[in-house]
Amino acid sequence: MLLQLLSYVAFMVFLVVVLAKVVKYARMPLHLRWELYPIPHEKGREYGGSYFEELDWWKKPVEKSLIGEIKFMIPEILFVRGVYHDNRKLWYASFPFHFGIYLVIGWLALLFVGALVNIAGLPSVNPITTFIQSLAVIFGAVGFVVGSIGCLGLLMLRTFDRNLRHFAAPKDYFNLLFILAIFLTGLLSWTSSDPSFEVSRDYMKSLIAFSPMTGASPSLTAHIALLSLFIMYLPFTQMTHFVAKYFTWHTVRWDDERNMRGSAIEARVGKVLNYKQNWSAPHIKSGDSWATIATEEVE
Repeated sequence: MLLQLLSYVAFMVFLVVVLAKVVKYARMPLHLRWELYPIPHEKGREYGGSYFEELDWWKKPVEKSLIGEIKFMIPEILFVRGVYHDNRKLWYASFPFHFGIYLVIGWLALLFVGALVNIAGLPSVNPITTFIQSLAVIFGAVGFVVGSIGCLGLLMLRTFDRNLRHFAAPKDYFNLLFILAIFLTGLLSWTSSDPSFEVSRDYMKSLIAFSPMTGASPSLTAHIALLSLFIMYLPFTQMTHFVAKYFTWHTVRWDDERNMRGSAIEARVGKVLNYKQNWSAPHIKSGDSWATIATEEVE
């Protein structure tokens, strides 16, 4: 029961802290736009440009394409496309690391669905149950193997690559070792005691039904405990970039909203201009508002 209690606490901590971060990011002051074009949600501008270049753009309706954003985000999220283009050497370790995590998340989702199907009363030999559990085996096994390879690759790069080593903090090594332990205990549990992941599914079922769970092997118990501790630890780290990335894309990189007279953006700009800055330089006096600094003449 202590193991289940740990899982419940981990989920609640994760949910509360992540939601708090989302609220914090959403309420932050207005950003500075990147002004990088093209923007994926603009139609017909795949090779650059913006609707701001059009004559009388403020009189025309803005057309946005959700499909354009999705076409950009899927390769970026699933295949870490930015790293592939900018640092191919790092990508060979970063891609299996991230893809392994995605597969394990899918594995957990399939265990959850399988547990719900089991609770609904479908027998284990039912084609639906068999299909879900077979997918869970594929996602889990491949995820543990691929993720372990990615973890080891990133650890080696951060240790032996001089350029990366200068930017690696102790917490980076700790995080990678933590995740590697989760992958390896999951792999050990699969190969030694739970080849069909039915025991893992039963544990998920016990969490949903608030029922006792017995029969977990030491390797599976260690895996569940480590995974629960990591879920609790995750929202307090920089690894919550999966949340911050939404704001980076949609409210910084892709923000091309019009700042029209009387708009909400104009009000936010006015608020930011009234902020006082607390540092000084030869061209800026401490204590003035940004409105004063932006409008005063520089000698």
